[in-house]
Amino acid sequence: MKMDCETCHTQEGWEVNPKTFAFDHRKTNFMLEGQHQMVDCKSCHTDLVFSETKNECMQCHTDVHAGTLGSDCAQCHTSQSWLVSNTTEIHQQTSFPLVGAHATADCFDCHTSNNFAQFEPLQVECINCHRKDYMAATEPNHVTGNYSTNCEDCHEMGAFQWSSGGFNHDFFPLTEGHAISDCFQCHANNNFSSLSTDCISCHQTDYNSSTSPNHVSAGLPQNCELCHSTKPGWKPASFDTHNDYYVIQGAHNRIATDCFACHEGSYNNTPNTCVGCHQADYNQTSDPVHSTSGFSTDCETCHSQDVWDPANFDHNDFYVIEGAHTKIAADCFACHQGSYDNTPNTCAGCHQADYNQTSDPVHSTSGFSTDCVTCHSQNAWEPANFDHNGFYVIQGAHTKIATDCFACHQGSYVNTPNTCFGCHSADYNQTADPAHQAANFPTECNDCHTENAWEPSTFDHDGQYFPIYSGKHRDEWNSCTDCHTNTSNYAVFSCITCHEHNQSDTDRHHSDVNNYVYNSTSCLSCHPDGRED
Repeated sequence: MKMDCETCHTQEGWEVNPKTFAFDHRKTNFMLEGQHQMVDCKSCHTDLVFSETKNECMQCHTDVHAGTLGSDCAQCHTSQSWLVSNTTEIHQQTSFPLVGAHATADCFDCHTSNNFAQFEPLQVECINCHRKDYMAATEPNHVTGNYSTNCEDCHEMGAFQWSSGGFNHDFFPLTEGHAISDCFQCHANNNFSSLSTDCISCHQTDYNSSTSPNHVSAGLPQNCELCHSTKPGWKPASFDTHNDYYVIQGAHNRIATDCFACHEGSYNNTPNTCVGCHQADYNQTSDPVHSTSGFSTDCETCHSQDVWDPANFDHNDFYVIEGAHTKIAADCFACHQGSYDNTPNTCAGCHQADYNQTSDPVHSTSGFSTDCVTCHSQNAWEPANFDHNGFYVIQGAHTKIATDCFACHQGSYVNTPNTCFGCHSADYNQTADPAHQAANFPTECNDCHTENAWEPSTFDHDGQYFPIYSGKHRDEWNSCTDCHTNTSNYAVFSCITCHEHNQSDTDRHHSDVNNYVYNSTSCLSCHPDGRED
């Protein structure tokens, strides 16, 4: 570092006058503060190599503490003085803060040394310093009482004396009924280490002598805290968690304080279902008789906890009672027959006997469907209302037998035909004028007939197609198939079959006919009445 000599020296001599030299020590890495401002420069700068001068406290000052407090002098000391005025505050930053009696104790009571300057690290557990106090304690005797050596279990570090005023009993709060000053009320025989915190361990006599209710005869549990608090006198008793087991509401509130009414002396196996307590009510009920009628024992299905009557069973959740069923709604047995688990919910399930006995028409032998609602309503069996039009429209002459189901269905409602010939094949076969079967008439009855009546027939062969009942063709044929050679298609006919011609001769005779073709259709187009001219 280069410097001007005049910064420190004068022309009068090499001696440095601290009052006149111009060197600013603040521009170095060690400011001159406190006592350092009054020290001669040569005390620190022992040679002219100023850059090698040490700046740590321990490098200039002897450690009177012999390293027991570490090497950072500034933790306790300042450059103003070696004296320390805030020892307690400094001690708060260690592993053992000074509180209570420790804050006013003499340092050397704990930190003993030959020169009163060494402060060897100490253990921080109370017993490490206070074992003599533990051994000497007589009220109570800690040794014979086998007291814990963890002093903080009972004593507070912030206390100024060992007496009960600084006693920490937080592990078992001495409040309300337990706010006692005589330790030996609980700690008999000088026992301060193995007492149970269970209420009954101290209050067995109170339990045995209780009369309202008598805890012993009623078999009440010995977990006192289930009902009692630590308030003096055991009252008021309050079993606040009863709702966790069974919610007391409705009519049960009337016996809420009469524990025996439900528990019958046992609090371990008390039932929590209605029938568990009310089996006798169930057995004795006569309107309706629950026991013989097979009523469910799940009482809340019909009843509430407020009162037995009126019972409120929503039958519609299972089966809607309407129409004629409302007349028997109060007679449960009429439908349930003593069983409420497998009661049918279909008409036939209850009305099979009605189905079997019905004679107009006879349902059983006629093969009627057992799905009663197809024809009947819940209001009454009659009038039956079967929408036959969904299957076959009954009209015309059929309306005369609309109520005679057997006439068409013949005892079977599954495969009943829905074509005319399916029902009227006998009429077709027996018809003689003309003979339908012999003439091989088509079986599509509605080609000629209507549903109103068989006659008059609406088929006019002579007027609509070709004269076969008049003119030259009358009595010249025996069967429709004489002309209609395709029985499945009466649009096909043949003239040539009867009027056999030699094609070559016929072609020659028709040489002057426009658009002539040798086939039956051409014959009919020129000879619509059957004449040959």
